[in-house]
Amino acid sequence: MKIARILSVIMFASIILVACGPKASSASPMGTPVAQIPATSLAQAGHLLICTDFPYPPQEMFDENGNPAGMDVEIGTEIANRLGLKVQFVNSVFDSIILAVTGGKCDIIISAMNITTDRQKQISQIPYFQAGQSFVTLKGNPDNINTPMDLCGKAAAAESGTTEANYLQGTGDYAGKGLSQQCVAAGKQPITVVVAAKDTDALQQLQSGKVVVYSADSPVAAYYTVQHPDIFALAAGGQVLEPALEGIGVPCGTATDCTNAPLSPVGAAVKAALASMMADGTYLKILTKWNLASGAVTLP
Repeated sequence: MKIARILSVIMFASIILVACGPKASSASPMGTPVAQIPATSLAQAGHLLICTDFPYPPQEMFDENGNPAGMDVEIGTEIANRLGLKVQFVNSVFDSIILAVTGGKCDIIISAMNITTDRQKQISQIPYFQAGQSFVTLKGNPDNINTPMDLCGKAAAAESGTTEANYLQGTGDYAGKGLSQQCVAAGKQPITVVVAAKDTDALQQLQSGKVVVYSADSPVAAYYTVQHPDIFALAAGGQVLEPALEGIGVPCGTATDCTNAPLSPVGAAVKAALASMMADGTYLKILTKWNLASGAVTLP
């Protein structure tokens, strides 16, 4: 199947998801919920609404029937299950996903979101995974992108609002020290950064030849190259750059800066559910299923 066809199926499935998210058992596997969330603290009583930017495989994706799947989906579903809640995934645009959760569209974010200084000011972030960044190029690496600095003077694509876009452009936590700025400091041409609204749009920029690399979290980059070796390959020698923790995002209440704010009732309950998953081995089992056990973390 051609990748263009795959992307069209993915985008169609994302429309369906908003209307009818997956169902989960309302009972905790241990008989009683590991924590209680007041109904008034939830967007919808009896449900845990999770903002997720689909697709970003293997962390969030759709199966052949159009149902949500992936590591993040299973972690989110298990958290809801242990809190005695039904789960619903709300497909969101990553660049506005924080506004979605702080605006009450959903209760939490589970969407391969790196923990950054800027994001911690806006929401609480509970660490649950670790990943880095990688570059994907076309099969055969026709532009000879063997190191990150080989991108100087060339074009690269990334999804808007992501750490990858910040790293390439020198924005957010990478202000003044992005890869393009490193090129200029070395006397080379800056990188032309193409920022796309959705991750699939950024990948399409590579496939259409408008850029020489697509940048994504390392598990996602690896997924595409393994699933479609006839189309894609890892660039820059497969280097994993800028490893960082990913966090479950939760509104911190009325605080203007969430950096040192205590967890909200929702955040505390989610953290308790995640801790119980780590303690009984369910967390590692989920990561292992998706070949992501190397990104396992422990709660602080």
